[in-house]
Amino acid sequence: MGRLTTHVLDTALGRPAAGMEITLKRANGDVIKTVRTNDDGRVDAPLLEGAALIKGGYELTFNAGAYLDATGQAGAEPRFLDEIPIRFGVADPEAHYHVPLLLSPFGYSTYRGS
Repeated sequence: MGRLTTHVLDTALGRPAAGMEITLKRANGDVIKTVRTNDDGRVDAPLLEGAALIKGGYELTFNAGAYLDATGQAGAEPRFLDEIPIRFGVADPEAHYHVPLLLSPFGYSTYRGS
């Protein structure tokens, strides 16, 4: 059964990014859901799984600005990072797609994890 998961690590503080809001959308802009990371920087359940995960394009938007504000890392206004959109495609809806975010106040990276 396919599923979509994510997590966020704060590389500047060396810990999971707890309490970050994440919005999942389809490529056409339709919002599927908004979730918040737990104390481990993960969401409590897959974002999509089974028949809900279909072939096509998606976007995860990480609300990094509010998280960086809450942890005292935002710096001067305007902050360098705010919302971070990650657009990706699902070619095989039976597979596991894990899209993590590694975050610092001045940069980020992502990859397809496991």
